Amino acid sequence: MNQGNRGEAHADRDALIAKLKERIGWDVETGLDGYPPARPAAVPVDAARERPAGLDTLREQIGDCQRCGLAQGRTSIVFGEGAADARLMFVGEGPGHQEDLSGRPFVGAAGKLLDRMIAALGLAREQVFICNVVKCRPPNNRDPLPEEAATCGRFLRAQIEIVRPEVIVALGRPAAQFLLDTDAPIGALRGRFHELDGARLMPTYHPAYLLRNESAKRPVWEDLKQVIGALGLAGGGR
Repeated sequence: MNQGNRGEAHADRDALIAKLKERIGWDVETGLDGYPPARPAAVPVDAARERPAGLDTLREQIGDCQRCGLAQGRTSIVFGEGAADARLMFVGEGPGHQEDLSGRPFVGAAGKLLDRMIAALGLAREQVFICNVVKCRPPNNRDPLPEEAATCGRFLRAQIEIVRPEVIVALGRPAAQFLLDTDAPIGALRGRFHELDGARLMPTYHPAYLLRNESAKRPVWEDLKQVIGALGLAGGGR
């Protein structure tokens, strides 16, 4: 890379960092560690080449987060993982025990089922992006409290704006309700696409629910078939 290109790359990164600080509402230099309750707009990313750098910068912004009470009981911050330019994003509510230990999303029993769901779409796990509303495990795997979701959910919204997926699959009621800003039950939300900041959002049942309720697998497959159609995927079968 010549000096001119290197300078442009540094300028692009500096501009992205500035945008992240402005949009997330947290300036490292000020030492501010709290947030107002309102959700700020997500971070704009202007080019696909900035997406990996954007995710790296966002992870740096999160740091050793102590912004809500979930930090007191966690082992790991589970930021999320996958392709920075993924066309498809999966969003759960929060990490479980195995995720807390490993620092990776959806690696327990529910994660293995999610891997099978992804394979049914004709994709590999590495081709999608997987994350949660909150990045720390809630005690006893309870649902995130509204204030926890509001505090941590701004990072999820930044992830969505950085990755810019075409389709988002909200796994379970808490994720769907947070993203759609509604208190409607998951049964009323699933089965059709909703619009979210230029993406198509499909709420469906969480894999952990499927492990306890075999009968829910068929409606989830119906939801996934709509995702296959929306993305023009070949599908890998059930």
